[in-house]
Amino acid sequence: MATSSDWQTEALARTFLSGVRGAIPGAQAQVDVLLHIVDQWTPNPRAVLDLGCGDGILGRAVLERHPEARVWFLDFSAPMLAAARERLAADARATFVQADFATSDWLRAVDGVRPDLVISGFAIHHREDARKRAVYREVFDLLAPGGVFLNLEHVASATPAVSALFDAYFVDHLVAYHARSGAAMSREEINRNYYARPDKAENKLAPVEAQCAWLREIGFVDVDCFLKTFELALFGGRKTD
Repeated sequence: MATSSDWQTEALARTFLSGVRGAIPGAQAQVDVLLHIVDQWTPNPRAVLDLGCGDGILGRAVLERHPEARVWFLDFSAPMLAAARERLAADARATFVQADFATSDWLRAVDGVRPDLVISGFAIHHREDARKRAVYREVFDLLAPGGVFLNLEHVASATPAVSALFDAYFVDHLVAYHARSGAAMSREEINRNYYARPDKAENKLAPVEAQCAWLREIGFVDVDCFLKTFELALFGGRKTD
């Protein structure tokens, strides 16, 4: 059954892509570290799944680095997939799939695909913990032997005080981003919009330590959190041969 979400609306997709994503702290470092791990652990990826791809920023980065790769861009949001298609429509290595990983039905949409790399960016945290764990198991089973899973994710802070540090840090980056883009928005307005954003209720955050433990229980090896800035974490592991 498909789920209803603000992320399926044109308004939220446009707001995120034009007014938030460019302000994500450490975004380039996140992509750089992800690509470094890919280069080391799966240096010649052939089949790549970008799960919850948004406008495809992570999958595009892999395609730019690995011209022999083919990437399946999967998302449940039609506006996000439209943005991905707009950027990659001329690239024959890109396949676009609309599917919802709220249930295991999404696997039918990639039937026959045996990826050696699965990547995900700021998507799985919208699911409850039990479903997160189920998605990780589905990814593990889908991966080819020796495959790699890397999840760039919004995770829970250890305490409310640490969460407040992250919120203030993110607002600082939003203010700087809007100043660079010439938007006439005060810090008060940006701060108000940040705390009242319509998608906030959809965040179901879990600590990165717990999620790494789930991956190990499933059977992933070499599991670690490779990069973390407050609530933004890159973690994952490998499936043995």
